[in-house]
Parts: sequence; structure tokens; C-alpha cells
Amino acid sequence: MSGTQANFKYSCWDFLFTCVGLPLFMLDIGLDIWTAVSFYKEKAYVCLAVLLFLLLGSSLLTQAYSWLWYSYDNFEMKTNVEKLPSPRQLKLLHVFQLGIYFRHAGVLEKAVESFLTKLPDPEGVAVFLSHDLSMLRIVETFSEGVAHFTTFLFACSDAASCSPSVLKAVGSASAIAFTVTTYHRSLRFFLPAKENQKITSSVICFIWNLVLISSRLTALALFASVLPCFIFAHFICSWLVLFFFAWRSKTDFMESPCGEWLYRATVGIIWYFNWFNVAEGKTRYRTVLYHGYILTDICILCAVWCWKMSTDPPDFVIEPMHALITVACVVAVYILGLILKVIYYKVFHPNLDKDELKGASTEQLPEDEVGFRMFAVAANMADHHPSDPSAHCNKRMRKLAENFYS
Repeated sequence: MSGTQANFKYSCWDFLFTCVGLPLFMLDIGLDIWTAVSFYKEKAYVCLAVLLFLLLGSSLLTQAYSWLWYSYDNFEMKTNVEKLPSPRQLKLLHVFQLGIYFRHAGVLEKAVESFLTKLPDPEGVAVFLSHDLSMLRIVETFSEGVAHFTTFLFACSDAASCSPSVLKAVGSASAIAFTVTTYHRSLRFFLPAKENQKITSSVICFIWNLVLISSRLTALALFASVLPCFIFAHFICSWLVLFFFAWRSKTDFMESPCGEWLYRATVGIIWYFNWFNVAEGKTRYRTVLYHGYILTDICILCAVWCWKMSTDPPDFVIEPMHALITVACVVAVYILGLILKVIYYKVFHPNLDKDELKGASTEQLPEDEVGFRMFAVAANMADHHPSDPSAHCNKRMRKLAENFYS
């Protein structure tokens, strides 16, 4: 069962996505530094303090997940890069916010090795590591999105510091869409071979995520341009509502109670920007409810902006007709994103039972159900090679695959 992972090989597209990930990660850090330096030169010390605080919070959150997952796996290091530091040194690296770099380097090491040798990974290490890294990128990108968006709001009142901040806002939307796309490509590993998604589905996935996120960010930016102080209240109130629903979804992702509460809090942040499947079962109604809530929120935010522009405009003035056109475009773009998402789910998205997914785990199941699960998976995977007991199965990512495909 889990041995089917051993037959996974990196395609050219997977190798490209993996290799591009680390340079983009470094580029993002460079843009963060550029934005911070711009604030410092303009003596915008409040903006600089907020930026650094939010970036540090995002980094701490990502490092916490990385450390917790190492501890859940009993610090079993699977690459030469990760074996360099001892567990004590690895803990220090996470304290100094450097632990995730070893995960990036380890995945890159296995990706290059798998791509160059053209051979399957006998223990599924490359797949295991890339799964964890794709989820860490989700956490990092969405939590950093709060920082990038906040600095964009602060800085656009000053033309000198607006340029890097606009780039950060555009880069943030693109990075979120790209990260969600790589996450979906990572999930596709758990599909039977005949169901593997083509690159076309990834392109559609990237586009609808980019369109939805761009519309959401634009609505928030418009609202904040006329009521900057209220955007923080909006985020906190929205996050509390979304956190409540994440708790009510009864998520079961982490292996410790504290870790699970951390995960639910993170889901609230992710949902503030974009939808993310977190619970088993059919999610159609939950997805419709979520997008209905976000679309209503976008309409309210845009309506408040339009009203303030006509009654109490800020330093810049926009014609009422242009303001109405802007609002209509923002709402229309979000609806367009929903249409593209429906097309993806109708044409490209396979709906499978969790027993049909690769990498089925028999842990913590009754003996009779274990036997049935083994038979069911074996029947679906009959065209693959025999299982390898040494192969790794990423239980965390398989839970997410069950949520996404079931």
C-alpha cells in the first residue's frame, strides 16, 4: 500500500516546481528586506515595526510546525543535509528561524537525485519530504500574506515607499496562488495513476486561485484606504469567526492537542484569504457557505469604500462613476474566479473514496477493517509494483488528500 510511493518519480514539471521553490523563497526574503529598508529610509518607524513583528510571527509559526513535525517523526532524518545537525543543533536552528532551510535543501537534494538517476525512490523519501514542505509553504505564504498586505496599506500613502510595497502585494497574491498550486500537485500523488492530474489542471488551479485572492486583497485594500484603523478590527473579527468554524470542523491533523489548536488558528488565517479543505467528507456545502460569506464581505467592503469616496474622500479623489466601475470589477473578478473554480471541479477534479487513495494506512484500525482496507487498496493499485514495507507514508498529507479528493 504505502509502498506505491516507492514507484513515484519526479517528472520535469515536478522537478521544475521543486527547484523554483527555493529561489522564490530567497527572493521573497530579499523583497522583505527591501521593503524594511524603504520604511527605514522614509523614517516610517511604525510601519517598519509592524512589518518586522508580523514577519517574525509568520516565521515563528512556520518554524513551530517544522519542529513539531520533526518531533512527531522522532527526529528521523531522511537526507544527508538534515543529518548534518544533531537534534540539539536542529532545535537551535529552529530557534534562530533557520530550520526550514534544511527542509528546503533536503527536498532539493532528493529531487535532484531522483531526477538525474531517473530511478524510483526506494523508500519514498522525496515524496515524504516534498509533502511536508508543500504544507509548510502554505502556512508560511498565507501568514506572510498578512504582513505583506498590511505594509501595502501603510505604505501606499507615501509614493516613495509605495513601489516596493505594491510589488510585495502583487508578489504576495502570486506567491499564494503558486503555493496552493504546488500543494495541489503534491496531493495528486495519492491518486491512482490513471487519475493523475495533468499540467492543464494545475494552470487552471493557479488562475482561479490568483483571481480569487486578487479580488479579495483588492477589496480589503479599498476599504483600508478610507478606514485604515478599522481593517485590523475587520481581520480580528473575521479571524475569530473563521477560527470558530475551524474548531467546529473537528480537525484532526496534528498529533498533539496544542498542535491541533495551533493548526485551527492557522486555518482561520488561511480562510481569511482563501478556502482550504480541513475536514473529511463532502465539502460542497461548506465551500458554498464560505464563498458566499467572502463574496458578501467583499461587497460590503467595496460598498463602504464607495460611500466614503462620495461623502468623505481621502487625499485622492475618484469620480463616482469610476468608483462604481471599480467596485463592479472587483466583485465581477471574484465571481469569475468562482466560475473557473467550478470548471476545475467539474472537469479536472476526481472524486474518490479515501480507500482508493494511494498510501493507505492501516494504523489504529480494527483487524477486520485492516484486512478490508488492504484488500480494497490492493484491488485499486493492482497495476502498481508490490508494496515495500520500508516506504514512508506521510500520514499528515494523506489526511489532507482525503479531505481534498473525497
